Amino acid sequence: MIKIDYIFESSWEVCNKVGGIYTVLSSKAHTLKNDFDDRVIFIGPDLNNSPNDFKEDSTLFGDWKKALPENLNVRTGRWQVPGKPVAILVSYRTFFDRRDALYYDMWDDFRVNSSHAYGDYDNSCIFAYAVGLVIENFYRFYRLTGKRVAAVFNEWMLGMGALYVQKHLPAVATLFVTHATTTGRSIAGNNKPLYSCLQSYDGDRMARELNVEAKHSLEKQTAMHVDCFTTVSHITAMECKQLLGRAPDVITPNGFEKDFVPGGGLYAEKRDRARKKLMLVTEKLTGRPVGSDAFLVATSGRYEYKNKGIDVFIDTMNALRKTAENRRETVAFIMVPAWVYAARADLKFVLENGCDMTAPMQTPFLTHWINGMKDDCVMNYLYSSGFTNSASEKLRIIFVPCYLDGNDGIFNLPYYDLLIGMDATVFASCYEPWGYTPMESVAFGVPAVTTDLAGFGIWARTAVSGNDIKEGVAVVERTDDNYFDAVGNIAGALSALMDADAQAVRDRCFRLAAQAEWNRFITYYYEAFETAFSNVEKRNGK
Repeated sequence: MIKIDYIFESSWEVCNKVGGIYTVLSSKAHTLKNDFDDRVIFIGPDLNNSPNDFKEDSTLFGDWKKALPENLNVRTGRWQVPGKPVAILVSYRTFFDRRDALYYDMWDDFRVNSSHAYGDYDNSCIFAYAVGLVIENFYRFYRLTGKRVAAVFNEWMLGMGALYVQKHLPAVATLFVTHATTTGRSIAGNNKPLYSCLQSYDGDRMARELNVEAKHSLEKQTAMHVDCFTTVSHITAMECKQLLGRAPDVITPNGFEKDFVPGGGLYAEKRDRARKKLMLVTEKLTGRPVGSDAFLVATSGRYEYKNKGIDVFIDTMNALRKTAENRRETVAFIMVPAWVYAARADLKFVLENGCDMTAPMQTPFLTHWINGMKDDCVMNYLYSSGFTNSASEKLRIIFVPCYLDGNDGIFNLPYYDLLIGMDATVFASCYEPWGYTPMESVAFGVPAVTTDLAGFGIWARTAVSGNDIKEGVAVVERTDDNYFDAVGNIAGALSALMDADAQAVRDRCFRLAAQAEWNRFITYYYEAFETAFSNVEKRNGK
């Protein structure tokens, strides 16, 4: 096995569940912990709260913490995910007075242009700088000179941390993982054709046009300077080469950790609980019961209406609603966090008091009130598509716009504990560097539809045909101009699943997911580490 003395891995999503990168790192942690024990250290932001997945242990590295500079405040403990790896949460706000000097140094040393920064840029970069300080202080205090030390930085948000370490700790191997390019995501999200026109795009010019110049500059210069640059799929590698000007050294696909999935009787128990909760909420909202054999289908993920194919999902459900192909009673769930105002008080009341509902509630497809509802893309499309969830409809659709952390006020179950109750999922992305949501779905025994523009979809076709959802996953073609073909193909896949042997399909899902576990995919990261250490030696003239 590869020899590494210490691995530092940093991300905005360490002990801070925001999106898919949290799943990447928290699931990968178990395999890394098995191979390197407590020499794997994750670094995340201290947001002045008490995250449920972080258990503080003030004795960890106690001597080092006492020697830290006064303004470098950290908490040490264990990330409460499989493997329970060491985690350091660093407070970064005390360094905002250094922002201008930091940005100047980054321009002077690496030509990172921060002049057009806005939004989350400052917070991300100051945090990344603090991460660099943590690694530097740890390295010097424990006298790691001569040791094989690697530092992994995820996404543009940690770019300045990577560049800081590159400059101040030249013996440390730096790795930068981009899970999606800023400019590529912006091109797709602004309804511009991405893949059909990719070769004609200039990354710098498009970043200026789409007002993401600072993030793009940081991402590009980090990719250019680190010892190993990686991304999660071949489709994103093409994007990196064209838009960032450097092809990744290694493709590091995302795996999954089977310990997240309950086994045996617990699986059946959780699936039954999830279905009962999903059906109960639907019954109270719509004022009529849901049959025990109802077909439950969902989409989920970040609220990127076009990129994630939320529009395609709604149109697919509309197609099923209007055709005889939908032979089973169906409830569709859009589980996408939006700008939530509060859990619906009326819905919460009838759930808590067991009230019988004989008529639909006001807005009978919304579980939580959201701010700016008149401007919400999902709400507007549901209305314009004619959904009513009335008694005459054989397909009902429910928008769950909250973050499912187990404390949302309506379901009060975390996402995985609801996912397990589904019969199918749909992730019709037109921009998806990897695609953790379909991967998670299959791992939980729920067959998924994804696309050939998702890294996971491309990988799945190496394990199954991708043409039959009964294999565990269906991979539909998505291009810049085949929208309605994709809708029809997804509807067809779901219709074919409705009459299938559910247990046989579930077993195929588990077998497929086993081929994508981290104990198989971690080898790509080890290849990346070796590449980084080799380039360190070249860089330092050894």
